[in-house]
Amino acid sequence: MKIYTPLVVLTIGAIDCGTIQAADIAHGETLARRWCATCHVVAPNQQTTTGEAPPFAATGRKPDFDVNRLTFFLLDPHPKMPNMSLTRTEAADIAAYIATLGR
Repeated sequence: MKIYTPLVVLTIGAIDCGTIQAADIAHGETLARRWCATCHVVAPNQQTTTGEAPPFAATGRKPDFDVNRLTFFLLDPHPKMPNMSLTRTEAADIAAYIATLGR
């Protein structure tokens, strides 16, 4: 049986907590307006798009909407989407922004 000292346990806990980062919703909105607004309605004040892609609010309201699944989708988009070369953090920020539109 191994006995861990409090310092080791606190260090392990700090490492685990350090890997969890909160998404930056405002940054997600900025990225969405830059990369996605041509095809998607990305903001409540946006009126039209040139594409037939679903509005972000509709995506965020889907009963099976999952931020993590959308984040990974954005990292490897389907053929109709441009290759935005998003980082994982940027994809998570956009997904978190979409989640706020579905509330």
